[in-house]
Amino acid sequence: MTVQEFDSPDTREVKAAVDALGRAFEDFKAANNAADAEHARHGTVDVVLEEKVTRLNKEVSALNGRLERLQLAVNRPHREGRSEISGPAAEHKRAFCERFMRKGNEQGLQELEEKALSIGVGTDGGYAVPQEIDQKIDARLKDFSPIRRLASVVQIGSANYRKLVNLATGASGWVGETAARPVTTSTQFAEVVPPLGEIYANPAATQAMLDDAFFDVEAWLAEEIAAEFGIQEGAAFVSGNGTDKPKGFLSYTTAATNDAGRAFGTLQHVVTGVNGGFPASNPSDILIDLVHALRPVYRGGAAFVMNTNTISLIRKFKDSTGDYLWRPGLGEAGPATLLGYPLIEAQDMPDIATNSLSIAFGNFERGYIITDRTGVRVLRDPFSNKPYVHFYATKRVGGGVVNSEAIKLLKFSV
Repeated sequence: MTVQEFDSPDTREVKAAVDALGRAFEDFKAANNAADAEHARHGTVDVVLEEKVTRLNKEVSALNGRLERLQLAVNRPHREGRSEISGPAAEHKRAFCERFMRKGNEQGLQELEEKALSIGVGTDGGYAVPQEIDQKIDARLKDFSPIRRLASVVQIGSANYRKLVNLATGASGWVGETAARPVTTSTQFAEVVPPLGEIYANPAATQAMLDDAFFDVEAWLAEEIAAEFGIQEGAAFVSGNGTDKPKGFLSYTTAATNDAGRAFGTLQHVVTGVNGGFPASNPSDILIDLVHALRPVYRGGAAFVMNTNTISLIRKFKDSTGDYLWRPGLGEAGPATLLGYPLIEAQDMPDIATNSLSIAFGNFERGYIITDRTGVRVLRDPFSNKPYVHFYATKRVGGGVVNSEAIKLLKFSV
């Protein structure tokens, strides 16, 4: 990634990516249809044709990934020249970027930080990044951490965040204006405490880079921190064990029972009926079963989540009329779709294997919560790795499932 990618792409660039993806997908469909027809006639497929399908499938994946990155950039607030901030916030930003980052001068920074952000130096030391840089980091994190785009995100000021979940039903209803009010049932709550951990990044620059007046130290720091944080977050939100890090949704206990028969906190899985694969006959039917395992109240904001290898396999699936279930997201609006629902690529989802939970479908905004402790803190270290200057950045991030009915998993087993 380069600093320039903070800026929104030209609309012509998006259109060119849309056109390229559309052409590649049509080529892929034609080759795959030919391979299906040849297999139906002869029981085998010519090696050259198989290789063509594989090559075109990879090309579609690459072009779709590029288009999704452009779509995210278009929908992300971007810079329009220099910042308009003023007062204490502007003073803090100048002191942080021009004096502290470039020269290591900390004089007066703590006082400016307190004025601008109403916070002091934390117990672990370091200085909070200016609010504008913090916002850029948050915006870029969605590019690197796909679950962050889907989940509910809350800002917290301490490590004691708790969410109460109502387990009871029947506590509301309709009554006439003068009718007697029924006695409400006793409400049952479960307390959810998303596991919290400290995430860190340690980008480095040379002093020569920092001395260069044309080097955009603000954009560089935000990009480097977001990239490193995003990689770690992406893995933790999917499969983190909850020890000094978020607990990923794949780390929860699962069961094949429906919502009425499962304990709170246990996710439902739907089995494919085949160890490490889809059924040979009508494999797409199991995806429809997965969709309908989710109650209609959650489907409105639902999405599929899987890695690129699984997507490449599913891209070949067709419905009973021969139409492909995977559709590219052509335009600036959103991602590719599967069965009409957004399809999010998350590389931390496992490959298909025996007993793997390789596909998730659900309303992650209702089902998974991410807690962000306010502020990224930075320590400047010019000594440990000369001639490089390291910027040790830390942030407290938590995450966990809050509604185990809102996320379903596909298990590749009998």
